[in-house]
Amino acid sequence: MNKKPVGVIILNWNGEKLLRDYLHSVVEYTSSEIADVIVADNGSSDNSREFVSDNFPTVKLLTFNENLGFAEGYNRALKETDYEFTVLLNSDVEVKSDWLTPLYSFMNTHPEAGACQPKILSIREPERFEYAGAGGGLLDRWGYPYCRGRIMSKIETDTGQYDDTARVFWASGAALMVRNKAYFAVGGLDPSFFAHQEEIDLCWRMQLSGYQIYAVGSSAVYHLGGGSLHTSDPRKTYLNFRNNLLMLHKNLPAEKRGKRIFIRRMIDTLAWIKYILTFDFSNAQALLKAHRDYSRMKKGYPKREGETPDLLRLAPNRNKSIFFLKA
Repeated sequence: MNKKPVGVIILNWNGEKLLRDYLHSVVEYTSSEIADVIVADNGSSDNSREFVSDNFPTVKLLTFNENLGFAEGYNRALKETDYEFTVLLNSDVEVKSDWLTPLYSFMNTHPEAGACQPKILSIREPERFEYAGAGGGLLDRWGYPYCRGRIMSKIETDTGQYDDTARVFWASGAALMVRNKAYFAVGGLDPSFFAHQEEIDLCWRMQLSGYQIYAVGSSAVYHLGGGSLHTSDPRKTYLNFRNNLLMLHKNLPAEKRGKRIFIRRMIDTLAWIKYILTFDFSNAQALLKAHRDYSRMKKGYPKREGETPDLLRLAPNRNKSIFFLKA
């Protein structure tokens, strides 16, 4: 493929409607001087491929024969395109101005950065942050993710408070710019995750390898959210709980792993009890299955030994207990 420095890759699976709604904005506002826009189709059975070919002649189209999932789909797409930088962009993201140049300029001048994200705002409420990423991601001491601009279900209004460029723990897979060298050095996204929290695991591994993760607040995109699975879908519950436990098992150092995961599983038990008490038996069953499959799958991962890099500098004005790596 043409060797511009950036590939903007939208992974699609049966998302013709989302492509109709949002692809035009990405094409219009992505600088063709520095980037190609690519749709990587994950074995769709709708008319996604025909829609892209017929309506967007400048968009490059990659096609896979099956749904490889978010993680392996992007791994395959990055290998087949081979840019210096790649943006992993959800198909339900809209942009309204030159969103890419600030990200590219930052990554190009900060070789220590392995990945970054823009501000992620809501399409439905453009004045508010969107759940999946907001102003950049963090983790609490038990491994639960939250964001600048979003803690649990509380979401902030964007008043410019996160227009800075700041180190974060993870950057959102909704609009994730990676340095390909760093991406491949740590093995890319973990295909065993299939989908959900694979970007957090990737960012953690990048930091263990010496890279840093940033949120670049001078860039903004608008995310619909829930384009693949609704927040209450038991499949999403299963993937989130299972993958979060796998991520802790893979990346916590030996001296912290056992205690942290034991307490974390006790906290998850409280979530299971809540599902039962609210008669949400489908999600209760999904959580149980997540823990069973975690116990089986963790045997396939080598345990990481050694210390964890000090990440307390990510938010020096906050109580350091929020950083579970060193707390």
